[in-house]
Amino acid sequence: MALVAGVRDFPARRIALLDRTYRGPWGRAPRHLPYRRAALSFMRWQLGRGVLNPPAARAPGSPWWRAVNDRLLRDGCEAVARAGGLPGEPSSPAVRLWDGFVAAPTARNWYRAHNASIVAAYLAHRDLAAREPLPERFFLNVVLLRVLYAHALVAAPRLALGRFAPLGRVLGDPRVGMTGLYLSLGRVLPDRYPPRAEVRAYLAHEHRLGRLLDYGVIQPRLQALYEWSARELRQPELCELVRDGNPVYAWDYADRHVWAPPTGLLPRALAWLTAPRQVSARCPRAGCRPPSAR
Repeated sequence: MALVAGVRDFPARRIALLDRTYRGPWGRAPRHLPYRRAALSFMRWQLGRGVLNPPAARAPGSPWWRAVNDRLLRDGCEAVARAGGLPGEPSSPAVRLWDGFVAAPTARNWYRAHNASIVAAYLAHRDLAAREPLPERFFLNVVLLRVLYAHALVAAPRLALGRFAPLGRVLGDPRVGMTGLYLSLGRVLPDRYPPRAEVRAYLAHEHRLGRLLDYGVIQPRLQALYEWSARELRQPELCELVRDGNPVYAWDYADRHVWAPPTGLLPRALAWLTAPRQVSARCPRAGCRPPSAR
């Protein structure tokens, strides 16, 4: 799409284009505008880290991050154009979900559309992900599991929080600041791209609250979370990015030890208190396991 191509090498203009997609085809969409908060916050973090920098920049960005951001912008622009009268069928299932958000702006519909674009980009650009440095590939998995979990807070609170399910819709609402607790990746990922240290060095410096979230709350339900997300987003290939509860996106299953939860009473207690309830163990597609696991 020409609009995305025009901003591709100008990170700040990418943010401006994203902002425009929440203003609708005529520049005024008051019911949709509050949902830009989470999206803009995440993109500003990408901008600050330098992953969206053009290839010719003094500090080049990441081909993977740029491609994923392109997909999100392209789907959003197409949805706006369709809302303004563009004829024809959506170019992808993700755009169809954006159409649903445009028609009914709710937290669940926003997550479905946003995460469908993100997951589609993850799946389409596995080749680029494989070329990223090892620590970056670890963080790509962290980003994915965090955004999937934030969606589940709103749309599947029993899966996300167990007995604390009534809190899910408030904690996960993308229109309010609490969502930043789950998407505050600045406390997890290095400030600049590419990462220079080893994975274990970053894990040792991870914010304690984020570590408790990742290992005490999200990790025990990770397999179920990916399988639920695959159904919710209508993208069964998402199941290929997890194996036996371990993320495997551009990551070797043999190195799954990095996902092992820390020992201690608090992580175990948190896992018990928030144990998921009424979770289906069935994947949306028969035999939906990574090829290496078959």
